[in-house]
Amino acid sequence: MVGNAAAAAAAGGLSSGNTLLEILNVRIVGSGDKVVILSHGFGTDQSAWNRIIPFLDRDHRIILYDLACAGSVNPDHFDFRRYTTLDSYADDLLLILDSLRIDRCFFVGHSVSAMIGILASIRRPELFLKLILIGVSPRFLNDRDYHGGFERDEIERVFEAMESNYKAWVTGFAPLSVGADVPAAVREFSRTLFNMRPDISLFVSRTVFNSDLRGVLGLVSVPCSIVQTARDVSVPLSVVSYLKESLGGKTTIEILQTEGHLPHLSAPALLAPVLRRVLFR
Repeated sequence: MVGNAAAAAAAGGLSSGNTLLEILNVRIVGSGDKVVILSHGFGTDQSAWNRIIPFLDRDHRIILYDLACAGSVNPDHFDFRRYTTLDSYADDLLLILDSLRIDRCFFVGHSVSAMIGILASIRRPELFLKLILIGVSPRFLNDRDYHGGFERDEIERVFEAMESNYKAWVTGFAPLSVGADVPAAVREFSRTLFNMRPDISLFVSRTVFNSDLRGVLGLVSVPCSIVQTARDVSVPLSVVSYLKESLGGKTTIEILQTEGHLPHLSAPALLAPVLRRVLFR
């Protein structure tokens, strides 16, 4: 399995696990026997976890990294041919774990990274003690008997806005996603969105919104904890119910009494105790 991840990375121009660790800015903080992976979502980078780390680093070894699409990663390393599906991001995650010789860990993934964690756990369930999934959705688009939150024409208008005037799109999208009235969180999310190269941001958005993981949810055998805000413009609560019914592993739900898609930015003091509780449960 190590060879498979390494081969996939090499095919995408990443020569080794060590190279990937450097490219994706992998770092380890904290101490303790428990290993926790913090994986950020679209439009952010590992700095999104800065206000969560102090709640965990006393008794956890925390591994942080940037997704290949993040603005903190040299855009020359983003291979448009490779990152056409979320599977390649799962390859990266598995190669990081193998390169660091991590044989068991807790995985905390936000938004698209929650889906990446699901895919990685299906392929290598022995690596994951639990998946903590924040703002997760297996499909953002509505379907016949499934309410994902968005119609196709809505999403196409989003793509058009991103392509025509990225700055204006970020200015409108950041406060909408943060939801809560937390100007500092809006500024931080805007900063990392602006750090992304617009063509990469658009490409990744298309990948995320065209993804559909509903068919593989039953293959998840790892225990999961879904963490969701009470009101999220990107993920309706109906998606949480769908996940609870569909995930193959034991699944619990934690509803945060706040709003927005990025509680680690807008409400870290509310999210952190929940993370500690589900990690120690």
